[in-house]
This record gives sequence, structure tokens and C-alpha cells, in this order.
Amino acid sequence: MTSSKDTAASTTQHGSYKITKADLNQINRRSLFGFQLGWNYERMQGSGYLYCMLPLMRKLYGDGSPELRQMMRTENQLMNTSNFFINFVFGIDMAIQEEQGTEGEEAVVGLKTGLMGPFASVGDALFGSLLPTIFGAIAASMAVSGNALGVIFWAIECVVTGLFRWWQLPFAYKTGVSLVTTMKDKLSAITESAGILGVFMIGSLIASNLNVVFTVNPSVAGATINLQNTLNTVLPGLLPAGIVAVIYWMLGRKGMTSTKAIFIVLVAAVALSALGIIAKG
Repeated sequence: MTSSKDTAASTTQHGSYKITKADLNQINRRSLFGFQLGWNYERMQGSGYLYCMLPLMRKLYGDGSPELRQMMRTENQLMNTSNFFINFVFGIDMAIQEEQGTEGEEAVVGLKTGLMGPFASVGDALFGSLLPTIFGAIAASMAVSGNALGVIFWAIECVVTGLFRWWQLPFAYKTGVSLVTTMKDKLSAITESAGILGVFMIGSLIASNLNVVFTVNPSVAGATINLQNTLNTVLPGLLPAGIVAVIYWMLGRKGMTSTKAIFIVLVAAVALSALGIIAKG
């Protein structure tokens, strides 16, 4: 005999649950006040992202269902973007899961991976640096001169930024609903494009932030070879790319964790540097 809990789970996973305004408000509140909770160096904002989405996912898939566990693992993967633009990602994610359930998992992963890089750079530069600098300087100047409006001026900037974040979610959700209903044929292309953009961003980060070069110059038949210059003629940044590939392979091994991988890389880097094989570029 099927219990009411099992029945609820079996119906919600097929898209019968429709997102309400209360769901949007709940995720908005969690996003504004709890998205950065649980920040860590392994998955960064992954825990906060799952915290914001979890109440809705429980309604979509049912408590204790395999679908819920599957999507919880997906949503708890690495996430690192600007909290000023995160609600755009939440909105589209919600729309995809509402219409496609677990079948939209690949689209969710692709969109998150593709959007978090560009949103991080634009959001942090605009709302984390530029606007606070401009409005903060004006507000501070007014406050120093004894004008109480300086405090109010700064408060207005903070409130407007918060309202902008709140507005993002329903806008992105409506856009996402249109995307996965009337534009289904374009969703796969958008997902693929987002994935390519994500790979491009990761490649750029590797090349710009991992500055490691070979310092060893082996001798072959009496001739000294500048190994790093030789590699640069083949593919600049080949050593950093190789290091990332090895770490990626390590993390796929059974029993390997990010903490263990960090210590292995640390020990290997110190040893190879001491032996004069590698150095900071």
C-alpha cells in the first residue's frame, strides 16, 4: 500500500507542483541573509546555494526521494559568484527544475558553471567596488562636514541595492519559464554555450593565476635545453594546465578529498622547488 508521503513524492517529481510567490519570497529572504552561510574553501558558496534552494526542492521532489538527494548533490557543488547577481541564477534554476525536474540537471549545471564567472566579475566590480566607492565617498564627505544626510544617502544606496537583488529573482524566474516552455529548442544551445563559456573562464583563471615554470635545463647530447622555453613554443601555460589536470584526476580517485589533494600539492611543490625543478613564474 502506497503512503501519502510516497504519493506526494511521486507527483511532485513529475512537475505537478507550481512555484508560488511565497516560494519566491522565501528564496529571496534566504538569498539576501543566508547565501554566504557555510562558505568554505572546498565548495565556496555551494552550501549557501543549497540552503536557499532546499525548501523549494523538497516541494518539487518530496522529502526523502531519490530525486531530491540527486539534485541536492548537484546544487551543493562548487559555486562562487557575486551575491549581487546570484538571484538571476536562482530564478532560471527554479524555472528549469519546475518544468523538467531531474531531467534538467545538465542544464542547471551548465548554466551555473557558465554564469558564475561573468556574474562574479561584473557584480563585484559594479556593486562591490564602484558604487560603494562613489556613494560612500559622497556620504562620508557629507558626514564629515556635519551633514546628517550623509548617513541617509548611504542608507539609500544599500536599500536600493537590496531591492535590486530582490527584483532579480521573479524577473529571472519568469524569463526562465519562457526559456524552458516556449523556447525548449534553444535551451540545449544556451546550455552548451554556457558550458563552453565556463570552460573558457576556468582556462583563463588557470593561465592567469597559476604561475609555475620549469627551472631545470636538461642536457641532451651535450646540448642544454631550456625546457620552459621549449614548452612555451608548443603551448604557453602547458605546465599549469598539466598541474590542474593531475589534481582533477586525483580528486576522482576513491578516498581522495580536496584537503588531501591540497596537502599533496603543497608537499610536491615544496619538494620540486627545493630540487630546483620548478619555481614561481
